[in-house]
Amino acid sequence: MKALVYQGPSQKAWQDKPKPEISKPGDAIVRIVHTTICGTDLHILKGDVPAVTPGRTLGHEGLGVIEQIGEGVTHFKPGDRVLISCITSCGRCGYCKKQLYSHCEDGGWILGHLIDGTQAEYVRIPHADNSLYPVPDGADEEALVMLSDILPTGFEIGVLNGQVKPGDSIAIVGAGPIGMATLLTAQFYAPARIIVTDVDASRLEMAKRLGATDLVDASAGDAIEQIMALTGGKGVDVAIEAVGVPATFDVCQEIVGAGGHVANVGVHGKSVELKLEKLWIRNVTITTGLVNTNTTPMLLQTVQAGTIKPGSLVTHRFALDDIGEAYRVFGHAAEEKAMKVILSAR
Repeated sequence: MKALVYQGPSQKAWQDKPKPEISKPGDAIVRIVHTTICGTDLHILKGDVPAVTPGRTLGHEGLGVIEQIGEGVTHFKPGDRVLISCITSCGRCGYCKKQLYSHCEDGGWILGHLIDGTQAEYVRIPHADNSLYPVPDGADEEALVMLSDILPTGFEIGVLNGQVKPGDSIAIVGAGPIGMATLLTAQFYAPARIIVTDVDASRLEMAKRLGATDLVDASAGDAIEQIMALTGGKGVDVAIEAVGVPATFDVCQEIVGAGGHVANVGVHGKSVELKLEKLWIRNVTITTGLVNTNTTPMLLQTVQAGTIKPGSLVTHRFALDDIGEAYRVFGHAAEEKAMKVILSAR
């Protein structure tokens, strides 16, 4: 089969690789129909995730058709169309019993990280019964790919960890895919004000279409001043970091109001300066997290009901074997006006 293989920082190749095989009873082999590229994949290529070693197939999101199952798989059969979760969970260990699937003792975020991932023609999914979801008949499959990772990530780590409540003022710092997923799911809780800030005008325009009440162009470097002015100097109830760089985390520390929450969603490759001397006296709560995907079944229902439409985040479509060009476009998102890309098998 063909797969996108990591070959070291800044190096990757679409190349031949042996087709995966069943190695444990709970495994399923899935033929990829749709996959996508995540900002985390770009972090890997920058060398920010040293656990990813040369030879690894990248990718942790996708939708496909089961080709083969191990003898221990009971919920699925060959021919089933399935959504692949970015998090693998055994469903039995102590962490899984707490719904901390990201810390599963025999799983967690392993696809495209510690084992071969989904940017390939076929992928092996361990613990298939707990790591795959049936695709409803007639579903918008491109929209469902957003449920592999970004939608539950934005919801769980941004909205739920940030404790967004009706009437809150919230600021989403970064209008990339994760920021947009946070924007879509924050509206479940009817915040009074949703401020979105970014340096990219086209992404801010999309944020407005998707429900932002206020836009802050950060290209002049004065996002903090603009957001504080919008809130009458009080700051926001919830500041959500959705980029993963020290500068945007610092914005969140400066704009959060008394009694507020800073919810860090972005993947950081460098240390940030924690201004604890300013935050403690303001009763600020800071949360971080890796998505658990325990909300995926609920999100699947909301998408099927049309409550939210994550398919609106897809801006570019490619054939799976054109993945090199897809990476180029996604890696130059500002110039290409790219949000999420979909790669589909021919």
